Amino acid sequence: MRAYSIFSIPSDLPEAHRQQRKHMLARLGLAWLAMMQVMMFAFPGYLRSESMAPENLVMLDKAIYLMNWAGLVLTVPVMIYCAYPIWRGAAQSLGKGKVGMDIPVALGMVVAFVPSVITTFSGHGDVYFDSVTMFVAFLLTARYFELCARQSIHRGKSYELIEDFRVSVSNKANTLAFWFVLIQVLLALVLGAVWFYYQPGHAIAVMVALFVMSCPCAMSMSVPTAVAAAHAGLSANPTSSTHEILQLTQLTGKISRQNLYGSIAWHLLMTPLAAVGLVSPWVAAVSMLLSSLVVALNSWRIYRQRIGGAALIAAGAAV
Repeated sequence: MRAYSIFSIPSDLPEAHRQQRKHMLARLGLAWLAMMQVMMFAFPGYLRSESMAPENLVMLDKAIYLMNWAGLVLTVPVMIYCAYPIWRGAAQSLGKGKVGMDIPVALGMVVAFVPSVITTFSGHGDVYFDSVTMFVAFLLTARYFELCARQSIHRGKSYELIEDFRVSVSNKANTLAFWFVLIQVLLALVLGAVWFYYQPGHAIAVMVALFVMSCPCAMSMSVPTAVAAAHAGLSANPTSSTHEILQLTQLTGKISRQNLYGSIAWHLLMTPLAAVGLVSPWVAAVSMLLSSLVVALNSWRIYRQRIGGAALIAAGAAV
């Protein structure tokens, strides 16, 4: 039984797909480096308190002003280069008159970035450069996992049967994600306006958190990761038995539904908390990454069960 990894590049992968993976990995690496540094620059802002001694407060405000500028310098390449696939996806969705998942992501970044730039120039208010870079880094991480999973798929009759299943289930999942994104975007805009009317100082943070929560990253990974795990199981333990393939397809459907409905439940739990201002933008970004990782780990159960069954059969044969 050979080892399998979704990060292994298939030998027959077209050059265009290889370049796509290289560019995404470069964007991902830069986003993570920028995120870690920007979070360090944002740390003085978390220490600020009006209860501090006046002279200490003055020194800290000067440090925060400089750190905000440093954060802006590092966030600009993240917005332009790292987030390019997001801008492109949002533009394509708008061009087709659809509400794709990239639209709320792009709106969330704009809502967080533009006021932060204004605050940096004015020297008054809060900045969200750490939330922007964190969101982009986490989102690209989830999408890189999904890309590797899709590219790791091999071909053959068994794989084609599972792929047919993927197409049918993905269409339903995409329809559900469309309505989810549309409702979340409208909710973010309405609640942002309400917060701006009553407490303008918290409106931006609430809107950014809601836009981050509107990204159905885990939902979009629900079916592809389950299917990739099924393909991985077939790669590690091939079979020509129609009965086994049917069982594997049924298990893939079960895990896909668990991923999909679990992601929806997670969003339904976090969205009200974000709406009342209890979830900051960076917490929303972390929750988005965690939900995507849970989906990936749950999907990998398909692969583990497949090779586990093969190991039991091999042990029985040896006895």
